[in-house]
Amino acid sequence: MECSWVKFSENDNQQVGDLDDDFVLPTGSYWVDNNKVQDQRTEIKCTVGDIIDSDVDRIKALNGSTANVSESFVDQILKRFSNDWVLALGFFNWAKSQTGFEHSTDLYNSMVDILGKCKKFDFMWGLVDEMSRSEVSVTLVTMTKVFRRLTKACRYKDAIEAFGRVKQFGVSKDAASMNALLDALVKENSVEHAQDVFSEFKNQISPNSQTFNILIHGWCKARQVEKARNAMGEMERLGFPLDVISYTCFIESYCREKDFHKVDTVLEEMQEKGCSPNSVTYTIVMHALGKAKEVNEALKVYEKMRQSGCVPDSSFYSSLIHVLSKTGRLKDAREVFDDMSKQGVNPDVLTYNTMITTACEHSQEENALGLLGEMEKSRCKPDLRTYAPLLKMCCRKKRMKVLSFLLEHMFENDVSLELGTYSLLVRGFCKCGELERACLIFEEMVLRGFVPMDCTSKMLRKELERKGMEKEKAGIYQLILNSKSQGRYGKVTDLITFIAPKFEGAMLHLQLAQKAAEVTSEITERKLELEAQLVEGRSKIQEQVLNNPNSDWARSVFIMHPARSL
Repeated sequence: MECSWVKFSENDNQQVGDLDDDFVLPTGSYWVDNNKVQDQRTEIKCTVGDIIDSDVDRIKALNGSTANVSESFVDQILKRFSNDWVLALGFFNWAKSQTGFEHSTDLYNSMVDILGKCKKFDFMWGLVDEMSRSEVSVTLVTMTKVFRRLTKACRYKDAIEAFGRVKQFGVSKDAASMNALLDALVKENSVEHAQDVFSEFKNQISPNSQTFNILIHGWCKARQVEKARNAMGEMERLGFPLDVISYTCFIESYCREKDFHKVDTVLEEMQEKGCSPNSVTYTIVMHALGKAKEVNEALKVYEKMRQSGCVPDSSFYSSLIHVLSKTGRLKDAREVFDDMSKQGVNPDVLTYNTMITTACEHSQEENALGLLGEMEKSRCKPDLRTYAPLLKMCCRKKRMKVLSFLLEHMFENDVSLELGTYSLLVRGFCKCGELERACLIFEEMVLRGFVPMDCTSKMLRKELERKGMEKEKAGIYQLILNSKSQGRYGKVTDLITFIAPKFEGAMLHLQLAQKAAEVTSEITERKLELEAQLVEGRSKIQEQVLNNPNSDWARSVFIMHPARSL
């Protein structure tokens, strides 16, 4: 079958006005059908704050109460709080106390992953220890999550030590568990540690082809092809034939270098050895060609793939849509998207995210929201990457009502706000001049216990200073102080007390960390107070300059001694 999108090019940008009141939501959309349109000045802060506050209150209210709970319900709540370890662990322990309910291994694994993601490793190990002492088994999946979270936090030695202890938890110390550790290390750019682990245990644990492919991938990713070839040589010496994964690692490395001549050489070698490329191989090559702006060559990859009998998957289609969209061929990208179902391939979350991102980048608001509606109809669950471009577009176009709807939609789909989302909103409001809203979201972020990134707080302070909003800038200083000294303790102290009895050792570490934060805050508090005084002094001087325009002395003081920017 020949697809029409290969033949033509058309730019299909849709222009939409900037006024929020002029925008009409797509007919039949989720928000129109459910009548959720409101128009309030602080609707964004209310949406975020009220929903989260109600969640906190509900979790606290659970203490001492009883209810019938199911595994699916607990799983849903843990997903909702996946970025909030305090609420997640509070609910997890409450559910565990309910008569007739016992957490499954899968639920324990989810909670272990949440604690690891939030870098609460003392609590994480406490939960793993609890699993090993109970009837719930610690599995390879559990330890894989532990390896992943430790390496994600650059705690490579801790991950390696965890591997040394797997037998204590009833997990076999074999090729599967070693590969899980090697894969975690390689994914977090520590192939050197992975190689050391392999060298240490290769005489005790028999490696397999996956072991070598992980190392080959790691060295190729680190752009050390010769070491990758050494691993490949050892793989062949031990009797493991090179497979499509081995070759694809080298192809990906050459694609990263835009050395397409070597890519063709590897593809030819694969053909000679009877090893056919798979959909992943073709996707990597096509994506690299598109990134190098060789779109026609990228489209030829699809033809080669079709002729070889390799069936494209959703990842291939998503990459193809991305390539077409980046060159402005939006109509072609839509045709590819529509053609997927005809070819028996259902769009997944990556496909929808690619389409939504493209629509947002070209200000096609109705199209973007329509795609979100299509996701609902197809029962494809959105994730944070689905909402990020939509939120960014709403900030840019000042669609405050739509932004409020999207935040509600996130919570209803159990997609919780995290530091990146808050930062995106603050930066978005700063860029479109909505500094009052930026301050409200910044305040909400700090009250939720997130420590703002330096680049976010600096951007907000700079914009406030540029607009002469000195009072608000001083308020931001105080919020930064609060974020360093209080964290989540003021809001959920009783929740921590609720979860503490099960994790006495971890709580001691938490209390020590809090005391350390308090000592640190004492050191910085005076500095921030002085900065606030400087801001106040600057405002007074500025007022004197404005009241005495002919005063050379006042002007010289204001120009020569402005308040120092943090």
